[in-house]
Order: sequence, then C-alpha cells, then structure tokens
Amino acid sequence: MTNKGRAALAVGAAARWASRATDRGEGAVIGGLVAMTLDPSILRQLGTGRRTVIVTGTNGKSTTTKMVSLALATLGAVATNAEGANMDAGLVAALAASRDAELAVLEVDEMHVPHIADALDPAVIVLLNLSRDQLDRVGEINHLERTLRACLARHPKAVVVANCDDVLVTSVAYDCPHVVWVAAGGGWAHDSVSCPRSGEVIVRERDHWYSTGADFKRPTPQWWCDPHRLFGPAGLSVPMQLSLPGAVNRGNAAQAVVAAVALGADPAAATAAVARVDEVAGRYRTVRMGDRTARILLAKNPAGWQEALSMVDKTAEAVVIAVNGRAPDGEDLSWLWDVDFEHFEGVPVVVTGERATDLAVRLGYAGVPYTSAPAIIDAILSCPQGHVEVMLNYTAFQQLNRTLRRMHG
Repeated sequence: MTNKGRAALAVGAAARWASRATDRGEGAVIGGLVAMTLDPSILRQLGTGRRTVIVTGTNGKSTTTKMVSLALATLGAVATNAEGANMDAGLVAALAASRDAELAVLEVDEMHVPHIADALDPAVIVLLNLSRDQLDRVGEINHLERTLRACLARHPKAVVVANCDDVLVTSVAYDCPHVVWVAAGGGWAHDSVSCPRSGEVIVRERDHWYSTGADFKRPTPQWWCDPHRLFGPAGLSVPMQLSLPGAVNRGNAAQAVVAAVALGADPAAATAAVARVDEVAGRYRTVRMGDRTARILLAKNPAGWQEALSMVDKTAEAVVIAVNGRAPDGEDLSWLWDVDFEHFEGVPVVVTGERATDLAVRLGYAGVPYTSAPAIIDAILSCPQGHVEVMLNYTAFQQLNRTLRRMHG
C-alpha cells in the first residue's frame, strides 16, 4: 500500500463516518468513491496478496456471495461486500474494511466484471446465470456474454465455477482451461433459444441441451445436487439441508461450496456453513407486523420474478406485490409481460408501488383478481390476519426495509 493509497483510505473512512453520523446511509459507496477519486489505483492495491473470489450473474449474486464467504470462513478471515454494493466503490470499501483478511469474496455487477477482474486477478470466478436485466442499462444479453468471454480469456489461471445448465454461462466458460462444471439448474430459458456461438437453435432434451449449428453442448457436470445432498467428484456425497427455500438456492449453494473447495475448504465443512444462511441482507426474512407475519422476497428481472413466484407459499392469507420503476430497477417495465403471473388461484393479491398501475394491467390480463393500496405497509396491513408473502423489486425492497427500521428500531 502506497502512502497515497493510505491517505485516500483515511479520507474515504472519514466520508463513510460522516454519512453514517448524518443518517444519510451506510456510507460504503461514498467512502469508496472518495478513496478512488484520490487514488485511482486503490482497488488494485487492496487486492494485492489476497486470494479473491468474484461472484457474478444476473440473479443470486448476494445470496451466493454470502454462502461462499461463510464457507471460506472455515479457513480464515474473509473480506466481503455483505451490504451488496457490487460496483467499484463498494468493493473498495469492503476490502478496506478488512485489510488483514487474506481471502476475499466479492459480489460484482456483471457489467463491471472485466475491469474488476483485471484489477484483482481473481483466483476463482463464479458464473451463476445470465438473462435479460434492465435493457436501458445493461443492453442485450448476448453482447454481455461476449464481453465476459473475452474477460475470462485474459485470466486463464482463474478457476471458473460455471453453471452448465445455463446456455449463456456455458458459452462464457466453454474455452477456459480451469473450469468446474456445476449442474446448478436453469429454470429460465427464454433468453437462450438460439446458440450464442452460431445463432442456430438450442435443442433441449430433459436435462441436456445442444446447439444444432456448432460443436457446443451441455458439459457433463462434475458437481450436482438433489433436495437432500450435494454430489461431487470421486463419489463425494454430503448432506445439504438448506435454510433458504427454492431449487435456485440449492444451485447457488452448490456453486458456493465448489468455489470454497477450489481454495482448499473441506466440502463437508463448507456445506454445513452454507446451510446456515437463512436471510441475505433482509431477503427471505420474516417480520411480524401486528397480527400478521410477512416474508420478504426480492425479484428484479423476469428470471428472478419467475424463481420468486415458485417460492411463494400458496397457503398464505395473501400476497403483496410491489413494483417501482426508478433507475436502479430499470425504467422500462415491459418485462412484466414475460413473467407468468397466471397462477394465483384462491390467494388474495394486493398491488402497490409507484408502478402499481402497470402491474395491475398485467394481472388483469392474467385473470388475477387484485386490490390496491397506496403504500407497501398499507398493502400488508390490508391483508387478512395471518401469514403474508411480500414480493418486491429493488427500490420497493429498499423502501420497505427503511420503513421497518423506523418501525422496529
């Protein structure tokens, strides 16, 4: 660490303290931005001497990052961006907060992976999934696939933990010399009907898929899981009973364990650590609100909404769905028409959020009866007493968390 770098971190830490002291936020981003402005090389300096895992993909980054960090904590101290700030400034803040940790696990926005990987030279890169997300910011998904493929070509020494059930992820990692294939599931296939390498049709046959126009097909997985166990090379089989719901989180857990094992973790110990995760920065948690309990689910794009819908408890008294359309959400909400909202028979639905009208139109065409409420808390309190499932996109999720902090201290 240079003298300039140390000074930049000190000023950044002061900015973070000021942000917290004035109740303007956690300060991770502003602290990192200040440090980067004073020393543009600070990220590279903070990464030197560490073994770093980068976790990226359209969905599941925060969950998998937490899982990997707990699995690697069986080996020693771990620096991680648990607050979810997954761009440059947030990564600087996370690494600066744990200067002595020799291990780092970083959630990285998929658009930022190339220059982050160039700065940190990661030991492991975890590729979860790729699908359309905020076209006004991210652009077409096939362009992102080609960008990530070029990035990995610059880092041939990295171990790439890739989901072989995802066509686009497989294409990114297909030529890597050190790739570990994991059957982590691929429930969303609408963005990979054609081969990213030839443009021809992708044919799916049960768990297998292949391209009709290139020598490109689903690799044989080295790791896979079922609802009860994780399986690996040489007949490895360990129990895996997760606290988080859904098949998608079993896939996240499998890739998390594999990433930790790549850095020397014991598979059984890593799996046990991953199984303890029961919430991720407020996601999946259940809160009490008077005579109601509310479980909070976050979804941000068509694939994420489809997975979240599969987790909804249809025996709940009601389901609240909240949608905003701010810049972090993506202002174009046409993706609502790609989500299968048709299956809410017998469950009262309440719509809310800044773009509740868009959501209401979509539910109307899906034949789903609904009521509406002006705010998320109002929507929850309008539900019958008992358990309520609450589904929100990004800024609606943030709004609810701020409200709950005020209510519950």
